[in-house]
Amino acid sequence: MTVLDASVLIAHFDATDAHHRPAGTPLAAGADEPLAASARTLAEVLVGPARAGQLDRGTAAVRELGVTSVGLADDAPARLAMLRATTALGLPDCCVLLAAEQANAAVATLNARLATAARERGLTVRDQ
Repeated sequence: MTVLDASVLIAHFDATDAHHRPAGTPLAAGADEPLAASARTLAEVLVGPARAGQLDRGTAAVRELGVTSVGLADDAPARLAMLRATTALGLPDCCVLLAAEQANAAVATLNARLATAARERGLTVRDQ
């Protein structure tokens, strides 16, 4: 399984995004694996379509790509707090790390800081 960061999904769905082409690399690297994202990440990805009045279209695109939502465990608040305190990443990136750790999954990201933190935690990283 590969847990996706919002940067990968947002760039993938927006052909005008400067990172559209690089977003294909981590998606292709995990092509034979299930794709997932934290609920928080999926919400971030759907903000643009929601603003444009196309939430249903955005949701359908995520579903068509085969991305499933990874729920966070009951101890997520404490674990997220520790990740935030020890990695200096923002909470959205901590959600990606925690989802990947819980699912024993790789991380797909275009964010160098998140990639570094994931590697330091022993996770496989699919990046550009």
